[in-house]
Amino acid sequence: MSFTPLTLVLAVVLVGYLAVVSPLLGKRSYDKLARTRDQDPTAYRRMFTFWSAELWVLAAVALLVVAVEPGLDAADIGLVIKESLDTTLGAIVGFLVAATAVVLVLRWLTAKGKFVPGKQTAPGRQAVSHLLPRTSAERWYAAGLSVTAGITEEIVYRGLLIAVGMGALGLSKEVAAAGALAVFVVGHLYQGWRGMLVVTLLGATLTSVYLRSGSLLLPILLHALIDLRGLVFSPLPRREVVEHAG
Repeated sequence: MSFTPLTLVLAVVLVGYLAVVSPLLGKRSYDKLARTRDQDPTAYRRMFTFWSAELWVLAAVALLVVAVEPGLDAADIGLVIKESLDTTLGAIVGFLVAATAVVLVLRWLTAKGKFVPGKQTAPGRQAVSHLLPRTSAERWYAAGLSVTAGITEEIVYRGLLIAVGMGALGLSKEVAAAGALAVFVVGHLYQGWRGMLVVTLLGATLTSVYLRSGSLLLPILLHALIDLRGLVFSPLPRREVVEHAG
C-alpha cells in the first residue's frame, strides 16, 4: 500500500506531534499541576479538560487520515466488531476479576501491616499521584479522561500508527506494532521511567489483543477499564483523605 502525498504529510505531522510535542507538553502540564494544585483548585480540571480535548483532536486527525487516504478504511485501523458477544464479555469479566484480586491483595497486605496507607505508596500509584481525584467533581473529570483515553488512544496509537507503519513504511505488522507501542510509551513521559515500564506492559497487552482480534473493540474497553480502575476507583491513602477532607 502506498500513501498519497497528502496522507503522508498528515501522518508525518501526527507522528511527530505524538513522539515529541505531546510528551513534552504532557510532562510540562503534569509538573505544573504538581506545583500548583494545592494553591489552585481549578488546576486539576483545567489540565484534564486540555488533555481530553487534545486526545479528541488527535483522534479526529487520525480519522481524517483514513478519510483522505483511498487505501485505508475503518477496518484497516480496527474500527470493526469481529468478536462475539461471549468473547467480549469474557474479556471484561476476566479483567474485572483480575482487578478485584489486586484490590484484595492490597487490602490483605494492609491488614497484615506490610503496606501502610499514608506511609507507603501502592505499586504503580506514585507515578500518577497528582492525577488522583480529591473531590467528587474531580472524579467526574477523571472518569471523562479515562473513557476518552480508552477510545482515542487506541484509535491513534494502536489503530492508525500500526496502519501507517505498514502502509507508508512497508513494515511488518509486528514491527509496526512495536514502533507504535514505543510512541505510546513515550507519550507517558510525565510518569517517569517506573510509570513508563508499567505503560509498556499494559500497552503490549493491549497491542497483543488488537493484533489477535483485528478489532479495537476489546482494547478500547480494557483500556478504559484500566484507567477507570487506576484513577476513579482507586481510593486515596488514608493520610491524603484526612488532609483533603477539610
